[in-house]
Amino acid sequence: MTTEDLLAEPSMNAVPEDLGYRARRVRRLGVPPQTRDIRIVHELDGILDQVHPSTLLRTGNVLWDVWSRHPAFTTPDLLLGLDAGGILPTVAVALASDLPYRLAWKLDLDLPHKRRFTEPHARRTEVFTYGDLAGARVLIIDDEVTTGNTLANLVTVLRDSAVEVTGIACLIEDTAGNARPLLESLGVPLCTVTQL
Repeated sequence: MTTEDLLAEPSMNAVPEDLGYRARRVRRLGVPPQTRDIRIVHELDGILDQVHPSTLLRTGNVLWDVWSRHPAFTTPDLLLGLDAGGILPTVAVALASDLPYRLAWKLDLDLPHKRRFTEPHARRTEVFTYGDLAGARVLIIDDEVTTGNTLANLVTVLRDSAVEVTGIACLIEDTAGNARPLLESLGVPLCTVTQL
């Protein structure tokens, strides 16, 4: 994506009209070369505007509904959200589905059952999950997916720990990163509310 492409996006892209959920790409400033220089901002992250609690609830209901209608739908035992952008969507889906959640954090803590995976494009690349998840059916939740590398790394680590990944649910799929083929090659269904 060029600077001209970014400047041509002055307003958020509405998707779909009945949802009223909007997102857009924004250039990140001052990032090192190995770090992704594009950030997806959207209605739930509170960056461009305040977020009303009803938006959180509506977004959780919509994301859960999209997953529930996916052809590969399996009811998970647990939701797993990613630090930091995936926290609010995970809480929203937990409220909509009445399922428990855990969060993966960029905190290296002295706790048992710790698993490490990487977020290659981030400033701090190490991310950790905690707790014994062996045998659990897990739905991974995040706010956006671009390349899919972070999610692919997490899927591999979870599978190595005898966790069944039922799917990945994201608010936004940034198609510029071509994540879908990577995740499908791992046999993990991806469902999203909208695409940019």
